[in-house]
Amino acid sequence: RQVPGRSIASMNPARAAPSPVSAPVSAPAALRRRTLLAGAALGLAGAGCRERPGAPFTIRWSHVVAEDTPKGLAAERFRALVQERSGGRIAVAVHPEARLYSDHDEMQALQLGAVEMLAPSLSKFGRTGFPEFELFDLPCLFPDVASVRRITQGRLGQRLLQGLQRQRMVGLGFMDNGFKHMSANRPLLELADFAGQRLRIQASQVLAMQMRALGAQPVALAFSETRQALAAGVVDGTENPLSNFWTQGMHEVQTDLTLTQHGYLGYAVVVGQRFWVSLTTADRTLVRQALHEAMDFGNRIADTQNDKALAALRGFAGTRIHVPTAAQKAGLRAAVQGVHEGLARRIGAEWLDSLRDQLAQLAG
Repeated sequence: RQVPGRSIASMNPARAAPSPVSAPVSAPAALRRRTLLAGAALGLAGAGCRERPGAPFTIRWSHVVAEDTPKGLAAERFRALVQERSGGRIAVAVHPEARLYSDHDEMQALQLGAVEMLAPSLSKFGRTGFPEFELFDLPCLFPDVASVRRITQGRLGQRLLQGLQRQRMVGLGFMDNGFKHMSANRPLLELADFAGQRLRIQASQVLAMQMRALGAQPVALAFSETRQALAAGVVDGTENPLSNFWTQGMHEVQTDLTLTQHGYLGYAVVVGQRFWVSLTTADRTLVRQALHEAMDFGNRIADTQNDKALAALRGFAGTRIHVPTAAQKAGLRAAVQGVHEGLARRIGAEWLDSLRDQLAQLAG
């Protein structure tokens, strides 16, 4: 059983009781997912455009985070906008917290037509054949979220989205969650603090290189499995934006949170290509406009949700919060610079050079 998400808006940290440790995804749940994917694979060959333009249909949106996070709230806003503007003809079924598909199988589910829409973290696109998305995983690169947004909404961001067509996906835009911070059962302020620590990461080569550069051992785990792994001691710590750290209850199984703000976490909203081309022009316009409004909403509240989570965490006695000094941040930054060049060698220097040039223009 997965631990229910904590509500940032309503949780009173002074009264928050520790929740039970979540168990692994059950065998029946895993079997159900495999059965759904198998059924989708069988139906894919005969799938085509919908029979009647203007007929009712449902958009299934699966994601892995809690409902009271920037992505969860944006998905709900999208659902409401689409239902209202279509007069109820188009339904959106949102499946949060990996209840339908997990990190491991959501991309396959999209490509097979088992869901219509996803918003995977940018880290997940690397293993799907798009390592250039791992640019956003580079540590100590972006000065602030505003700079990231200028990149994702500019030429480089559009180029990344257009490339997704190679894997039968249509990229519709980007969403923010914010900057990540380190957690463990010790402060992570100096390089020596990372030595011997097993730290959970997403399945990204850049993130693995980052942890090794800091002296830690990276362990790739699905997001839905992370809290259990922390509680069981399978891993010692992790990195997350504050809203994820709070809503997943990780503060209940981690004694120390270090506000490193070392890396960005964002998402790309994608739909299956077969589904997208089956829509009428009017329906594509309706969906795209509603999604852009929902993404703008999610981006606006990302900082607010993280601020609320930090306030809640400060009121929770079980987690100590540490703020690195400028010298400590400089030490961590120096340690991970080789990660940047490692990615440039893997995907081509042109990608990183283009990103750096755009960041320099923004700074100037």
